[in-house]
Amino acid sequence: MKIKSINPDTGEINETYLLHTLPIVNDIINSVDLAQKEWVATSFIERSMLMRNAAKLLRKQKPTLAQLITHEMGKVIRESEAEVEKSALVCDYYADNAKAFLSDEVINSDAKSSFVAFEPLGVILAVMPWNFPFWQVFRFAAPALMAGNAAVLKHASNVPG
Repeated sequence: MKIKSINPDTGEINETYLLHTLPIVNDIINSVDLAQKEWVATSFIERSMLMRNAAKLLRKQKPTLAQLITHEMGKVIRESEAEVEKSALVCDYYADNAKAFLSDEVINSDAKSSFVAFEPLGVILAVMPWNFPFWQVFRFAAPALMAGNAAVLKHASNVPG
């Protein structure tokens, strides 16, 4: 089965995509599971550097990415640029704050030592809507990745790319 990306302004077909088969989806999930086992071993410093690099790439490619958003969904270019910038900001935010957010929290109890530890969950499935194609992904992915998780993304069924 195929799904088409249609430019809402011109009605022209941008691209045609094949839907993934179940074996392909299973391969993706298995690959992400293996990658997460390595990712969880990376330090907050390394994750922060990579997250900052993602923010830099988003900003560097903002004109191209914003044009893609506009071309695919008809969003005003100014709004598309703002969405890409907001996505870069969330990457910087979690690069700066995730370690503090995920630090052990000491709690009072009768025990010698009690605390809440925040551990990675593993592979997380994100099913995202169509209206903010970058922001919806990065607002989920930045904290999830900084926490040592990996992610599989499935956009809404009306999102082709």
